[in-house]
Amino acid sequence: MAKNKAITIGGVEVKPGTRASINVPIADLYTGTSLSMPVKVFCSKSAGPVLFVSAAVHGDELNGVEVIRRLQIQKALRSVRGTLITVPVVNVHGFLNQSRYLPDRRDLNRSFPGSAKGSIASRTAHTFLNEIVKKAEYGIDLHTGAINRSNLPQIRANLDDAKTEELARVFGAPVILNASIRDGSLRSCAADRGFPMLVYEAGEALRFDEMSIRAGLRGVLKVMRHLGMLPSSKSAKRSIVPMIAASTSWVRAPESGIVSRKVKLGTRVVKSEQLAVVGDPLGDFQEKVVAPFDGIVIGRSNLPLAHEGDALFNIAAFKSVARAETRVEEFAAIHGEAEDQSS
Repeated sequence: MAKNKAITIGGVEVKPGTRASINVPIADLYTGTSLSMPVKVFCSKSAGPVLFVSAAVHGDELNGVEVIRRLQIQKALRSVRGTLITVPVVNVHGFLNQSRYLPDRRDLNRSFPGSAKGSIASRTAHTFLNEIVKKAEYGIDLHTGAINRSNLPQIRANLDDAKTEELARVFGAPVILNASIRDGSLRSCAADRGFPMLVYEAGEALRFDEMSIRAGLRGVLKVMRHLGMLPSSKSAKRSIVPMIAASTSWVRAPESGIVSRKVKLGTRVVKSEQLAVVGDPLGDFQEKVVAPFDGIVIGRSNLPLAHEGDALFNIAAFKSVARAETRVEEFAAIHGEAEDQSS
């Protein structure tokens, strides 16, 4: 069996057969306090792929932080092959401030590849790219919906790449979106380096969603097994065959007002079906929000207030909506109902 190679991150060499917790310097605060990005490396004695799993690129997206925390304590990692790099909090500034953004009000996921002499966002992107991404062969980035917005568990990936599509299917989320690569994103850096990368979207910012967390952990482990980094599971649960969305579209508020009677995530809807009602506080008007086409609700706003034009529901269309509905139901049955752990 081929021997693995040592890997150096943040100036720390991690030798084969060892693991290390590393604090990678990011920037000094104006208080004079140094800030660092926490990284854990599992370097096996046996050669194999190098995979990074990251979370909190947007600092208020917490589900992925918990997925990685649980991943790091899995007994299965005693048998890992290759090298696993976990980064539970990429955007440390945002995480501390419970904010999506960095102090310069920039989105880290639009700041890659960054610069060593740029703003905080640019420097953070530059550090993450050089210390983590450039040393990996595969990547999984964990996200949630934005604040006051929930996403049905879904994988977003470049399905034009056969290897990426293969991993997207293996992960086991009920829905896969063939998402275009945006300039400045982490996925664009992975694409430039020619390696597969998945983005897992599930839940809402600043909240834990137990079903999304369990599904995320299981998906990461399934990808690792598929890559040969972990042995096959003897107690594997039945697998989901994901459905690829043909298209998605946001349904927006037709008027400003109070939003009520909302359909739930994962609901199958038909064209012209009522999704919600928007009315004014005085009760003088009430207008229905309807589905523009047959599909599944894969995202929704949780705020009961909306201005005209605000995004309320993200609807995904499929070649077979009935089969997509079945996949969502199977997914919920496997992972159980979400527990309310919000506070």
